[in-house]
Amino acid sequence: MKKYQPIVALDVPSRQAAIQLLDQFEVEPKPIIKIGMELFYAEGPSMIREIQQRHFQIFLDLKLHDIPHTVEQAMTSIGRLGIQFATIHAAGGSVMLTAGLRGLQAGAKEVGVEPAKLLAITQLTSTDDQMLHDEQHVDLTMKESVQNYAQLAEQAGVDGVVCSAQELSVIRPVVGDEFLCVTPGIRPDLSVNDDQKRTVTPAQASHLRSNAIVVGRPITQSDNPAAAYLEITKQFLEA
Repeated sequence: MKKYQPIVALDVPSRQAAIQLLDQFEVEPKPIIKIGMELFYAEGPSMIREIQQRHFQIFLDLKLHDIPHTVEQAMTSIGRLGIQFATIHAAGGSVMLTAGLRGLQAGAKEVGVEPAKLLAITQLTSTDDQMLHDEQHVDLTMKESVQNYAQLAEQAGVDGVVCSAQELSVIRPVVGDEFLCVTPGIRPDLSVNDDQKRTVTPAQASHLRSNAIVVGRPITQSDNPAAAYLEITKQFLEA
């Protein structure tokens, strides 16, 4: 099973804050850098290009969810950026997923780059079963909901999903071996969850067959981000 380097979430509000963190990661192996809504909306595509110039791979986590035509056009623009991973909400349905994939591939083809891997968001790791039932009115367990979204994504041709590692036990049996499972909600110390509800350690994620882990605050808010990253990398890749 393919494992990627840990993905470091650069959840900061400005270019200056981003560069200060990136300077910490001139190490080998380099992390994959996750750019989310906070930084992308503040700095735009120029931030992507600057990070690429530093030879980092990029996980652009914008979680698209709209009507299929809008998603396809947006994904075409994302495809032109030459990134490695992009995200879309599985809840948008199969037509939206296939439209997003089509746009991502078209954009990459326009500029002659390899298309990004498209990952479908299942259920956010800040969501728990009570929220699923009481607020979303979903008459399924969390694991059933995530399993359904994973199957929907694979049938739509999407490369994989973003999910809690706690759901991997029900996803792996129903998808192909090449289907990617990327897992946020990673906490080396499970007593510190912040706003995450469904957390695991890096080693647990590895044993549960995660292809890649996404880690933010345990690295970026540590006293030594590079050392924290390298330790988490070891825990994940060598477990």
